[in-house]
Amino acid sequence: MRASPFRAIQTTMKTPRKGHSHASPKGPSQRQLRAGELVRHALVEILRHGELDDPALTGESVTVTEVRLSPDFRHAIVFVEPLGAGLEKNAVKADQATAALNRSTKFLRGRLGKAIDLRTIPELKFVRDSSFDIAGQMNELFANPLVRRDLDKREDEDDPDNQGRNPKGYGAS
Repeated sequence: MRASPFRAIQTTMKTPRKGHSHASPKGPSQRQLRAGELVRHALVEILRHGELDDPALTGESVTVTEVRLSPDFRHAIVFVEPLGAGLEKNAVKADQATAALNRSTKFLRGRLGKAIDLRTIPELKFVRDSSFDIAGQMNELFANPLVRRDLDKREDEDDPDNQGRNPKGYGAS
């Protein structure tokens, strides 16, 4: 009797364990997120002490909003936003502060190595966080009278206390 070739293939192929797959994960792992927060908190403390001698950072308060680590923890993208950078006149100042942080990565990486306990200290790349600008644009959009009118109308329709009455409280239902 001859053995089926499919049986040999089935026995040599390993099936993934429950909850695991061979496909790459869609987002960062829990370990990456925890290590990213550890790096973020350490960078905040380092920047709070103000040990950087770059003129673009003198007297500048910088917010570290997020740190994204690569799966091997060798690279980190650090999202920063200088205080008040959302104002148009301070956009250039914010770009200068981000460039100054990128010039100081060697120093910051050395301080980071003393502050946290990771096998490898990641290479840092500082990027200006645009989420504040996007939030400001959304606020401007919501403040637009036409959009505000539509939002108010939708809130009146969704209000359970309204019970089919006119939103102004007068006229026929």
